[in-house]
Amino acid sequence: MSTDAQQQAARDWDHWHQERTATVAAPYGPLSLTGTHWLSDYPEGRIPAVPGQWREEGDEVVLTAGPEDALSVDNKPFTGQVRLAADRGRIEDSRVAHGERRLVVLSREGLWAVRDFDPDSPARRAFRAIEATPYDPGWAVPGAFRPYTTSRTVRVENADGVERGLGLGGEIAFELAGVEHTLQVAVEDDGSLWAVFADATSGNTSYRFRFLRPAAPDADGTVTVDFNRALLPPCAFADHFICPFPPPGNTLPVPVEAGERNRTDG
Repeated sequence: MSTDAQQQAARDWDHWHQERTATVAAPYGPLSLTGTHWLSDYPEGRIPAVPGQWREEGDEVVLTAGPEDALSVDNKPFTGQVRLAADRGRIEDSRVAHGERRLVVLSREGLWAVRDFDPDSPARRAFRAIEATPYDPGWAVPGAFRPYTTSRTVRVENADGVERGLGLGGEIAFELAGVEHTLQVAVEDDGSLWAVFADATSGNTSYRFRFLRPAAPDADGTVTVDFNRALLPPCAFADHFICPFPPPGNTLPVPVEAGERNRTDG
C-alpha cells in the first residue's frame, strides 16, 4: 500500500471511529438498554418497572394497558389491548413508548422478551469513549472466504449464560506474521460477513471477545480482513444484551492489538 493510500485509510478509520462513538452514545444506542425481560419469567404478565401487562399468545405479544400506565403506541396515548410482533426497525421507531423510554418486543428461538431502552440510563451518563488502537495498515490483511456447502448451526453460550444457536456460512482464511489462521463466519443478507472472535488480548487488554464484519467477498472469494475495525459487541456497553460467545475454533492464539478494545467511563 502506498503512503498516500495508507494516509487515506487512516483518515477513513478516524471517521469510522468517530461515527462508532457517536452511534454508541446516541439516545437509543446500546448504552441505553436497561433490561431484557423474558416473558416466560413473568407468567402473570407484570414486569417490574415496566408499565402494562405483557403476555405471549402464539406468534405475538399481547399488551394490555390502562391510563395509569401512561403508555403510547404508534405515537398516540394508549389504553386497551394491542397485539405486537417483534420490532425489526430502529429502537426509536419501536411501537411502544413510555415517555422517552422505548419498549421493544424481541423474539429469540421461540421465546419473547421486552427490552427497555432509556436515554437517561446510568451507563449512558457514565460513558466517555471507546478505547481503540490507532490505525495500523499491518492489521488489514488479504483473506479468502471459503463457503460451506450447507449452512451450519452451532450451540454457543451467550452473554446471559444461555446457549443459543449461531448460524455459520463459511470461514475466512488469512495470515498473521506468516502463519495461517481461520475464523468461522456468518453470511449476512447483503453478502457481508460476521465473525465473533477472541484472541490473546481478550479479557486482559481488550474486552473478552469482539466482532469483525468484513465486506462481501469478491466473486473469487477474496476479502480484506481488517482487524483495525474489530468491534466491541453490544454487551460491552450494557449487560442486558445476549451476544453470542465465539464458536469453537474462533479464538486466535495471537494478540490482536488492533481495533476497539474497551469501553471508557468517566
